[in-house]
Amino acid sequence: MPDNTSLIDHFNWRYATKVFDATRKVNDADLATLEEALRLTPSSFGLQPWHFLIVTDEEIREKLLPLSWNQKQVTECSHYFVLCTRTDVDVDYIDRFVSEIANDRGTTIEELQGYRDVMVDFVSRMPSVERLTWATRQTYLALQRLMDTAALLEIDACPMEGFSAPQYDEVLQLSEKNLTASVCCAIGYRSAEDKYASLAKSRFPKEEVISYL
Repeated sequence: MPDNTSLIDHFNWRYATKVFDATRKVNDADLATLEEALRLTPSSFGLQPWHFLIVTDEEIREKLLPLSWNQKQVTECSHYFVLCTRTDVDVDYIDRFVSEIANDRGTTIEELQGYRDVMVDFVSRMPSVERLTWATRQTYLALQRLMDTAALLEIDACPMEGFSAPQYDEVLQLSEKNLTASVCCAIGYRSAEDKYASLAKSRFPKEEVISYL
């Protein structure tokens, strides 16, 4: 476990990588750690309203490139993560989740009925547009978990919102899976040619962004 100084050093080390070394790939062990970190991301009620698509197919990435403002990270990175939000967080989804909890914890669905009813009430009160907005905010928690884990492993990352979600949904056939692309993250290793790697990190002073009451 990193100590306080080491942890902050890792976060100072990371930056939004603009140029990746296309010859370097994340190894299987580190990739498995990133996957498990994503799976363990916390979410409201534990509902996990997301799906994480890791695009390694070069032809698909070439199709996504012009839909991403031609940002080269899409094709040059080791692994391209498309973090998708579920569009079907409804009663049926909640019942499936409750069944999973009962199985994992060795309990019964009946014992979880109260928890189930609270979730159903919460979700049912929201119009579909508001529900998707809520679920998308949950997906951004996963993005942060992915980036922090990558930094601790000294793997570079670049979060990306500059893309056409409707076109991504079409190319990746997400709509038919009750998914929509919310945010992406390129993962890999920085190129020696990336000038941004050596720039000083710029943040407002702590006194301006943190206060106590």
